[in-house]
Amino acid sequence: MNDNIKPQIKRFLLQHIRANTLDDDDDIFSRGFVNSLFAMRLVTFIENVFSLTVENHELSIENFNTVNNIAAYVAQKTNQ
Repeated sequence: MNDNIKPQIKRFLLQHIRANTLDDDDDIFSRGFVNSLFAMRLVTFIENVFSLTVENHELSIENFNTVNNIAAYVAQKTNQ
């Protein structure tokens, strides 16, 4: 996995959520850091920064609920 993926995701999340720290396995939805509206901002960020398209069938909470899951999803989509 590209070493730049996680830091970019984490930096974006920490700029937009009310948390001082965020572990790579923290569930951002169950901890109340994000809502469905922010989820769309997150998807847009991922598409723009990593030059990929998130397909409707990939809009699963499991792909986007933790830094690790988002990074794994991006790595898989970009073959990294």
